[in-house]
Amino acid sequence: MTVVAEAGDGKEAVELWKQHRPDIVMMDLRMPGLSGANAIYELHEADADVRIIVLTTFDGDEDIYRAMRAGAKAYLLKDVSREVLFHCIREVHAGKFFIPPEVAAKLASRQSVEELTPRELQVLQLLAEGKPNKIIAFAMSITEVTVKTHVRAIFNKLNVLSRTEAIAVATRSGLIGN
Repeated sequence: MTVVAEAGDGKEAVELWKQHRPDIVMMDLRMPGLSGANAIYELHEADADVRIIVLTTFDGDEDIYRAMRAGAKAYLLKDVSREVLFHCIREVHAGKFFIPPEVAAKLASRQSVEELTPRELQVLQLLAEGKPNKIIAFAMSITEVTVKTHVRAIFNKLNVLSRTEAIAVATRSGLIGN
């Protein structure tokens, strides 16, 4: 095994992949600029057969779901043993998926809730930043009534009763940054 390139962000990872076309891509999820999940989508658009292993510290069920939906073939946490890492690389190189049992359990237990819309995610992120409805409305160029509608939809979809609970559930599952 030979490392052919190392990237500092998602955009650079995509560019280096185009330049080197490695057999396997090791991708983190949270990077500056283009996120790991979005980089995975871009790589799959360029080549549906690209083999990507996510290697990250983030184990939220939403993180795992997004990465796998984007096209990753494996999902490992950075504290994985060297033996498991090498086994995973070999499995993915052979065209197989590799999901350790603890990651598979999180993915299987992912709440089958309705997905939040991009606007709802934006409202949720602003809620997490402590912004009141009036500021959220101004920032998003919508009315306060529309913000309240989005907040109610978020509560329903996450099955929560308060902003604090919504932020906690969203952070724990990886819907919003920590």
